[in-house]
Amino acid sequence: MTGVVYLAALLASIGAMALIDARWRIAFWRDPLSAGVAVGVGTAMLLVWDLVGIGFGVFFRGESIWATGLLLAPELPIEEPVFLAFLCYLSLIVVLGVERLLAARRSSRRSDRTSPTAGTVELGADAAREART
Repeated sequence: MTGVVYLAALLASIGAMALIDARWRIAFWRDPLSAGVAVGVGTAMLLVWDLVGIGFGVFFRGESIWATGLLLAPELPIEEPVFLAFLCYLSLIVVLGVERLLAARRSSRRSDRTSPTAGTVELGADAAREART
């Protein structure tokens, strides 16, 4: 049973990111084609990188009771492409999320500067009454 814990944790993490993505429409819920291409191409490039590293003997599979033990190729466990997809999706969510936050912040600052009430102080009801008297 413990042999699938790592894979299940990766899939649960991807699911949690999908919920975040759906809630704020960051990547797949905003532009599914572009997000799919970004995650797919990124995962494929990292997988090729892994295969080259395995071919040169730089990367190798470590033994763990948490992994399934299923291999797609020598020294390439089935969890590896899932982890790489997780990594690409996480990167996409973080980059696009931060980009959106910064854009909202810039927009807020711009609207504050162009607002007709910019620089004025809001008065409470008591202070406004006192100012009128």
